[in-house]
Amino acid sequence: MAESERSSPDADDLAGLLPEHSLLSLDEYLDMQRAIGNETRFRILHFLAERGAHSAKELEQGLDLPSNTLHYHLDALIDVGLVENRKRKQPDTEGLYSYYRVTSLGEGILEHGVRELMREEWDLLDAYSD
Repeated sequence: MAESERSSPDADDLAGLLPEHSLLSLDEYLDMQRAIGNETRFRILHFLAERGAHSAKELEQGLDLPSNTLHYHLDALIDVGLVENRKRKQPDTEGLYSYYRVTSLGEGILEHGVRELMREEWDLLDAYSD
């Protein structure tokens, strides 16, 4: 079918994707997906999901990223709700007041998005490699 013959999706085509009183809009879900479509942001999110909360300095060292690059991408992940910056009232043993951690939305998009696709690829490779 030629491109011009296809009808473009409209709001009616997307009806029913989300519950009537969804907490998030379709645009917000798509913003999350776009955010982890960037390799650096995916690496940050994966690192936090696997290793738990970390300070910015620990993330810089663990991911080998310059501070400005890290903060740019952390801000993008925070803006869409995949990471949160928590502040302590009292410093920890190393004097740190602030740390970053993955949110439940961040865990969900990793587990039921990119990671699931990666697992499926491994399963297919295993099934057809014999």
